[in-house]
Amino acid sequence: MAQKTARTKPRLSAEALWDFAVKTLAARAYSSGELRRKLVRKADRAADVDEAISRLRDYGYLNDRRFAESYAGFRLENQGLGKSRVLRDLRQRNVSAGLAEGAVSRVYKNVDEVELIESFIRRKFRPKTPLPEALQDPKQLASAYRRLIRAGFSSSNVIQALKRISKGDLLEGFEPPEETEEL
Repeated sequence: MAQKTARTKPRLSAEALWDFAVKTLAARAYSSGELRRKLVRKADRAADVDEAISRLRDYGYLNDRRFAESYAGFRLENQGLGKSRVLRDLRQRNVSAGLAEGAVSRVYKNVDEVELIESFIRRKFRPKTPLPEALQDPKQLASAYRRLIRAGFSSSNVIQALKRISKGDLLEGFEPPEETEEL
């Protein structure tokens, strides 16, 4: 009986790796770190990865600063997320901490976070009862708080926005719940 052998994918030469990198960037934007990780898995030689990354930067196809600002702008404009969430996501995409912080600072420079939170709440929360009434329930309030924290908003601004919306006394003694529970 013949044994099946595992098929290994052929590794890419320097020129094939370059073609792969350009096609990959044509599909969507990547940070240098993300693309490097992807290319290392495909490359025949590690030196080819560095050469491809360098060429991509020289041609202007790969720019981490532009990527970080574009990514932060998209997350703000289309998803209305807070700064800390965008920073965390950029770090997961292998953008350096300094570059990520600079990009997020520039994009969020003139953003009123409390207004952003209120906009996020209006778009994302659909309780069966009107929102001010729903937030009178401590469980609903804690759930809303956790969801807003995960969306990247600061604790103090979340509480301020929830106080504006709830118009009740429940938030006067509100203590932020433990952030370990997932919804």
